Amino acid sequence: MKKHNYSAGPCILPQEVFEKSAQAILNFNDSGLSILEISHRSKDFVAVMEEARALVLELLDLQGKGYQALFLQGGASMEFLRVPYNLLRDGGKASYLDTGTWAAGAIKEAKAFGETIVVASSKEDKYNHIPKHYAIPADADYFHCTSNNTIYGTQMKEFPETKIPVVCDMSSDIFSRQLDFSKFDLIYAGAQKNMGPAGVTLVVVKEAILGKTGRNIPNILNYQQHIEKESMYNTPAVFAVYTSLLTLQWLKRQGGIPAIEKINEAKAQLLYAEIDRNPLFTGTAVTEDRSNMNATFLLKDETQAQAFDRYWKEAGISGLTGHRSVGGYRASMYNALPLESVQVLVDVMKEFEKTNA
Repeated sequence: MKKHNYSAGPCILPQEVFEKSAQAILNFNDSGLSILEISHRSKDFVAVMEEARALVLELLDLQGKGYQALFLQGGASMEFLRVPYNLLRDGGKASYLDTGTWAAGAIKEAKAFGETIVVASSKEDKYNHIPKHYAIPADADYFHCTSNNTIYGTQMKEFPETKIPVVCDMSSDIFSRQLDFSKFDLIYAGAQKNMGPAGVTLVVVKEAILGKTGRNIPNILNYQQHIEKESMYNTPAVFAVYTSLLTLQWLKRQGGIPAIEKINEAKAQLLYAEIDRNPLFTGTAVTEDRSNMNATFLLKDETQAQAFDRYWKEAGISGLTGHRSVGGYRASMYNALPLESVQVLVDVMKEFEKTNA
């Protein structure tokens, strides 16, 4: 039976990426060696890293605009720490928008480095919306936001205008929609949600904002060191970088971000229409802030959960259970999830309605 993978991360990847990466494990570039055992300093892998970094900037339309793309380790959680280390001046302050669990984690780390202002939060409403009409301090060293909130199913549709550097955690919607990425001074994203396997983190940073904190930054945490060493200050996650490159190549062949955005819109509209139509279900996020990547919803009658779970599992659907902290259901519709899989879920919801309404 075909599986329909709605996992929030590690997530679904294109089938051709699985096939090419599997072949590389056996024999990479006809070298007779596995991608898992080659030197990260070999010409073959250096070429992989260089192409991956260049392709990131190409897809984001940031070529020649003063940005560097880095493939690092430690996940987005490491960037919670690395961002204030590199951007929050000694004696300065940072501003953050609190829209969910991961935004709150970033705020907690920043507080260890200096004054951290939360400009707005939707925590009191269980993070069911994106705060609006907040003021960003003009004297802050940077403004940090999280573009998509996987646990609560919300997504920022607009970003504030400010003259201070803007930092964005795009872990779960990077490469999924068109934005003016030049409005962001630093973007970071764990690869495992929309770009590749777990084990590597993408950082895209404008070099001009670095080196202004007045503090001594340990090399492993210093973006400037990683730029100088071309993402090889320490041994990179070779296989994860290679698989991310394959995914980026796949995306380019699909027509890039403009093409994939249309598909993502169609998937989201199809599922949300059924959530809103079906009397057995209800969405959890405010309609205007609903995420195209992670649709969160509940059964109105929780006693029907066991029966509904049986329905979707029998249809070959996987990973639909909501985050452990909130329960319910979460359909993660990342780039590689086909429209066909969303139709299967919608059909299951309709069939469940017929037999249980």
